[in-house]
Amino acid sequence: MEIYGLGLVAMCMFIGSFIGRIIGVLVGVSGDVGGVGFAMLLLILITNYLDKKGKPLSQGTGRGILLLSSLYIPIVVAMSANQDVVSAFQGGIVAFIAGGVATVGGIMLVPVISKIGSNKNE
Repeated sequence: MEIYGLGLVAMCMFIGSFIGRIIGVLVGVSGDVGGVGFAMLLLILITNYLDKKGKPLSQGTGRGILLLSSLYIPIVVAMSANQDVVSAFQGGIVAFIAGGVATVGGIMLVPVISKIGSNKNE
């Protein structure tokens, strides 16, 4: 059932957010530090563990995870983009230069990455 997939992602998100907040307190930041990353890592570890035990997730559970990921990822990207813009305005010109260099560097790597991908398919 799809609800099991949603529940599994919610459990991983809860645990990941808890770990991220603990790390935030230890580092001295008033927020979640990497909670989403820990949640996704936990989700991957759980699904790999179940696969190794011979109990892979059912098709319905996988659809529940897919549903939430198709909704969740665009929302997180939009939220982080908003925070990046606010931080960039507060950080001054250095933040804009760093963002511009990263963007131009990523664009310049597209042909290189596509060549690597096309060589593997041959």
